[in-house]
Amino acid sequence: MLSKLAAAGATFTFDDAKRISNLTHGSLKNLLHRLESEGWIERIERGKYILIPLGAEKGEYTLNEFVIGSMLVQPYCISYWSALHYHGFTEQIPSTVFVQTTARKKKRNIDVFGVGYKIIRVTEKKFFGFDKVWFNDIQISISDKEKTVIDCLDRPNNCGGLVEVAKAIKSESLDKARLSDYAKRISNSGVIRRLGYLAEYYGIDGIELPRIDARNYLRLDPGLPAEGTKSGKWRLVVNVKEKTLGGIE
Repeated sequence: MLSKLAAAGATFTFDDAKRISNLTHGSLKNLLHRLESEGWIERIERGKYILIPLGAEKGEYTLNEFVIGSMLVQPYCISYWSALHYHGFTEQIPSTVFVQTTARKKKRNIDVFGVGYKIIRVTEKKFFGFDKVWFNDIQISISDKEKTVIDCLDRPNNCGGLVEVAKAIKSESLDKARLSDYAKRISNSGVIRRLGYLAEYYGIDGIELPRIDARNYLRLDPGLPAEGTKSGKWRLVVNVKEKTLGGIE
């Protein structure tokens, strides 16, 4: 059975093993428990496993953290701070892997092999804009550059704060038309306001956004106190110091 599972990839589920083995539920459960005890497989969480290659030791071998993240929930997309770092927009290496999904999962903060995973549930209309990349011969979904920026503007607390996403907006590698489209598509005025303000602050052309028709003020960085000057045009409390925004390279 192990050879058949290995031919299908480095990861498998209980259902995958059942299809291959044709064993009863109880017999397969016992077999997988024995294989795990003998160091042939390692359990990620209930019903999900990785195969341990010959020569590797149980407890010391793991797969790329994005591969592990892809198994924790379906549908999924590696996103927020994890994607921001993957695309080269931040030097900060997040200690947690951020996984976006539309599915309900009881446990949203998970530790697997010493790595933390945070599951963030979003609505269907916010779940789009994926790239497919390869890790360990497994294809992984990760938010594309523009969607990564939009997701981080939507929830800056999931990317280390507004300053980290500001670095991405200031870069020259974003498709401005796609970024504008995504900002409107996500239907969150906070995203429009933050993107509009930062694009204007950095003198970035080509980003077209609708006018803001609101009386309330939002914080530029929701994770910081509501202290600072106000932007009447974008209806924002600019609670990030100008020398901080201006010092971004």
